[in-house]
Parts: sequence; C-alpha cells; structure tokens
Amino acid sequence: SYGGYMSSLCLLKGNEVFKAAIAVAPVTNWKWYDTIYTERFMRTDAENPDGYRDNSPVNFADRLRGNYLLVHGMGDDNVHFQHTAEMANALIAAGKQYDTYFYPNRNHGIGGGNTRLHLYTKMTNFLYDKLMGDRSPVGAPRP
Repeated sequence: SYGGYMSSLCLLKGNEVFKAAIAVAPVTNWKWYDTIYTERFMRTDAENPDGYRDNSPVNFADRLRGNYLLVHGMGDDNVHFQHTAEMANALIAAGKQYDTYFYPNRNHGIGGGNTRLHLYTKMTNFLYDKLMGDRSPVGAPRP
C-alpha cells in the first residue's frame, strides 16, 4: 500500500529520475483511504486540500513517462480496489500506456495457492522486460 503509493508518486513526479515502477495495492488518492490513518498525518481534506491534492498520484497521471505496472487484489479490504480503478481511469484519460494485473478474490496481501509465486514472477518479468534492454538515459522521451 504505502510502497505502491511511493513508487507511483516517484514515477509520476520524478519522471526524470525513474524509468519504471511497480505499484501493488497503491493508495492513489488520500481522500479514499482510511480516515483514522490519513487524518492523523494530514488532517482532513477540508483543512488540508493542497496536501491531499499534491500527494495523491491520481492527480499526476498525465506525467507518466516511464513503465508502470499497476497490481491489485480485487478483494482488498485495506486499500480498496477503487484506488487502482480510478488510477487506471486517470491514465486512460491522459492517453498513457501502462501495464496492469488484477487478482480476483485476493486481499491486500495477494496470497493463497500459487498467487504469490505468480505475482513475483509477474514483477520480475516486468522489470526484466522494461529495464534490461533499455539503455536510454533516465528521463529520455519514450515512444
């Protein structure tokens, strides 16, 4: 959740530094996350609208320049699937290409059966495919 949030924000706001990011169950808009956690650090959206706006990756989808893998368990009861669905909508509206993978009936931990192995294989293959053959400088425009 927080790792997926940070990787998303780094790729979008730091697109001159990062070539790829994997976001698993990311918080993409702080308005939609658990208020007990969020308001402890950010106060309410009414009290801190700039903080909510400036720190929600969904608001920066138009800045995507690198390779982005967006992954979520559809039964996640911690970071609801809405975060990934709305991020996908924002990326599509901005005309950005990205990779995505959803795990039906899986919670925040995306485990059970062969799921964890599948997830780690997916992430490893993504990084290999997107980075191993890419010798362009960081921040270079992408086709």
